Amino acid sequence: MIHLDANFLIAGVNRTSGEARAIEQWLQRGESLACSTITWSEFLNGPVLPAQIATAREFLTGGCADFEEAHAARAADLFNRTGRSRRLKFDCLIAASAIVAGAEFATRNVAGFRLFVPHGLVLTP
Repeated sequence: MIHLDANFLIAGVNRTSGEARAIEQWLQRGESLACSTITWSEFLNGPVLPAQIATAREFLTGGCADFEEAHAARAADLFNRTGRSRRLKFDCLIAASAIVAGAEFATRNVAGFRLFVPHGLVLTP
């Protein structure tokens, strides 16, 4: 399973982007693609067109993972281990969702999420 970040979803609905090509390759390999409900909300904040939402729903074969108590606990742990920076709160929530799901994580902001790797996040190559 691969969880997608909002920036990857946004780029992925543009069928000519590198992210769209990566999504197509992963689906052809049989990967299940998902995102957290936090990421989905970020994506829907848009601006986004109904056709883009439909496209994202098509390739999110694993759906949107609900954010539950285990995710909240993991996000708090990440927040505390990475310096308690307010600007990282949403990134902690999103990273925790992927970690708890045992999923790899695809983002265009690799540098921003790299600090979660020592704490269990696996970034896609």
